[in-house]
Amino acid sequence: MRWIKYVFAFCLAGLGLASAMLYYDSYWRWRDCFNEEGRCFDPVSQNVYLEQAGLAWGVLAGLFLATALILLLFRRQ
Repeated sequence: MRWIKYVFAFCLAGLGLASAMLYYDSYWRWRDCFNEEGRCFDPVSQNVYLEQAGLAWGVLAGLFLATALILLLFRRQ
Protein backbone atom coordinates (compact mmCIF):
# COMPACT_ATOMS: atom_id res chain seq x y z
CA MET A 1 0.00 0.00 0.00
CA ARG A 2 2.94 2.34 0.43
CA TRP A 3 3.58 2.45 -3.31
CA ILE A 4 0.16 4.07 -3.84
CA LYS A 5 1.34 7.06 -1.79
CA TYR A 6 4.45 7.36 -3.96
CA VAL A 7 2.50 7.09 -7.21
CA PHE A 8 0.09 9.76 -5.97
CA ALA A 9 2.98 12.00 -4.87
CA PHE A 10 4.73 11.71 -8.24
CA CYS A 11 1.46 12.48 -10.06
CA LEU A 12 1.05 15.58 -7.90
CA ALA A 13 4.66 16.56 -8.62
CA GLY A 14 3.97 16.18 -12.35
CA LEU A 15 0.88 18.37 -12.05
CA GLY A 16 2.95 20.89 -10.11
CA LEU A 17 5.61 21.00 -12.79
CA ALA A 18 2.99 21.36 -15.53
CA SER A 19 1.37 24.22 -13.59
CA ALA A 20 4.77 25.83 -13.11
CA MET A 21 5.38 25.68 -16.86
CA LEU A 22 2.01 27.31 -17.51
CA TYR A 23 2.84 29.97 -14.90
CA TYR A 24 6.08 30.71 -16.71
CA ASP A 25 4.41 30.81 -20.11
CA SER A 26 1.39 32.92 -19.13
CA TYR A 27 2.93 35.31 -16.60
CA TRP A 28 6.67 35.22 -15.93
CA ARG A 29 7.78 35.82 -19.53
CA TRP A 30 5.44 38.81 -19.81
CA ARG A 31 5.79 40.32 -16.31
CA ASP A 32 7.32 43.58 -17.64
CA CYS A 33 4.64 44.03 -20.30
CA PHE A 34 1.46 44.26 -18.18
CA ASN A 35 -0.32 47.59 -18.14
CA GLU A 36 -2.39 49.12 -15.32
CA GLU A 37 -5.38 46.93 -16.30
CA GLY A 38 -3.33 43.76 -15.91
CA ARG A 39 -3.18 42.93 -19.61
CA CYS A 40 -0.35 42.40 -22.04
CA PHE A 41 -0.75 42.26 -25.82
CA ASP A 42 1.78 40.26 -27.81
CA PRO A 43 1.81 41.66 -31.35
CA VAL A 44 3.65 38.66 -32.78
CA SER A 45 1.23 35.94 -31.68
CA GLN A 46 -1.81 38.28 -31.37
CA ASN A 47 -2.47 36.99 -27.80
CA VAL A 48 -3.61 38.94 -24.78
CA TYR A 49 -2.12 37.72 -21.52
CA LEU A 50 -3.83 38.41 -18.21
CA GLU A 51 -1.96 39.05 -14.98
CA GLN A 52 -4.55 37.06 -12.99
CA ALA A 53 -3.67 33.89 -14.91
CA GLY A 54 -0.19 34.01 -13.42
CA LEU A 55 -1.58 34.13 -9.90
CA ALA A 56 -3.86 31.15 -10.55
CA TRP A 57 -1.16 28.96 -12.11
CA GLY A 58 1.38 29.96 -9.48
CA VAL A 59 -0.93 29.04 -6.61
CA LEU A 60 -1.78 25.70 -8.21
CA ALA A 61 1.89 24.92 -8.81
CA GLY A 62 2.74 25.74 -5.20
CA LEU A 63 -0.10 23.64 -3.80
CA PHE A 64 0.66 20.60 -5.95
CA LEU A 65 4.39 20.70 -5.24
CA ALA A 66 3.93 21.29 -1.51
CA THR A 67 1.47 18.39 -1.23
CA ALA A 68 3.83 16.11 -3.14
CA LEU A 69 6.72 17.06 -0.85
CA ILE A 70 4.62 16.46 2.25
CA LEU A 71 3.66 13.02 0.99
CA LEU A 72 7.24 12.12 0.12
CA LEU A 73 8.99 13.51 3.20
CA PHE A 74 6.71 12.58 6.05
CA ARG A 75 6.21 8.94 6.87
CA ARG A 76 3.35 7.57 8.82
CA GLN A 77 4.67 5.97 11.99
